[in-house]
Amino acid sequence: MSESFTSLEQSGGDNAVAPIRRRSLHDELTDRLRHLIVEGDLSPGAKVPEKQLCERFGVSRTPLREALKVLASEGLVQLRPNRGAVVSQITLEDLEETFPVMGALEALSGELACARISDREMAAIREAHEAMVEHYERGELAPYFRRNQEIHERILQAAGNPTLTSLHRGLTGRVRRARYMANMSAERWARAVAEHEEIMAALEARDGPRLSRILKGHLANKFETVQAALLGSD
Repeated sequence: MSESFTSLEQSGGDNAVAPIRRRSLHDELTDRLRHLIVEGDLSPGAKVPEKQLCERFGVSRTPLREALKVLASEGLVQLRPNRGAVVSQITLEDLEETFPVMGALEALSGELACARISDREMAAIREAHEAMVEHYERGELAPYFRRNQEIHERILQAAGNPTLTSLHRGLTGRVRRARYMANMSAERWARAVAEHEEIMAALEARDGPRLSRILKGHLANKFETVQAALLGSD
């Protein structure tokens, strides 16, 4: 069994390796594989262990390979003819291209969300934000990241623009993966939480232009953190 998959098995009953029983098989399988790559269970440069993943998820190789094609289109894996898939390396050059585009999409999602968000959607985002802050106060980075991502996804959903959602989805895996690899200092983490407080204030005020600026700046600051990690600086 490959070394990259050994760490995966050690996660025990984690949702990422549990048999799939609900949702569209294709969507669920793609999400599970994306999760393993983004959170580092399948590391950059590692060969994707198709046989073990099929056994663990209870699927055949056909849906697995269809899911890998989606992840290849997102830049998370590379498909090699007759040799299977390999998890893509993260390069600074790639992220220098990706983050500005993602920042523009996030900015647009915020502006559209302010114009269209319902009270129910707002309440759900507020709940996710408060849970995220609790994880921050307890120093729980992994669940903090998940709640953080949920907030951005809910803002995107509230924007109500399928084209925007599709474009955003094509880049979000690379951005999330880079963020997981970057170790945030206490100062940078506190700043990120403060920026989320500003995001919530602008969203609840339905101030689209302001939220647009905040989201774009928020992603630019994330890139600074990732860049520092990749360059080995403090």
